[in-house]
Amino acid sequence: MPYVNVKITREGATADQKASLIQGITKMLKDVLGKDPQTTVVVIEEVDTDNWGIGGESITVRRKRERTSKGEM
Repeated sequence: MPYVNVKITREGATADQKASLIQGITKMLKDVLGKDPQTTVVVIEEVDTDNWGIGGESITVRRKRERTSKGEM
């Protein structure tokens, strides 16, 4: 029974997008490894950008800097 945990930042992924991820991952496991879709578990966890860091800073800080550099406020 495959178990796949997908972590994404909480930045507006829609229910349809998440459903597509679940379907796609399930199909890939069936196609590549021959796994039974009925026993494949896919969990999507959304993480606040304050709790996800890259290069010593949070995604919240990175996104703010990116918006500022593009002239957005």
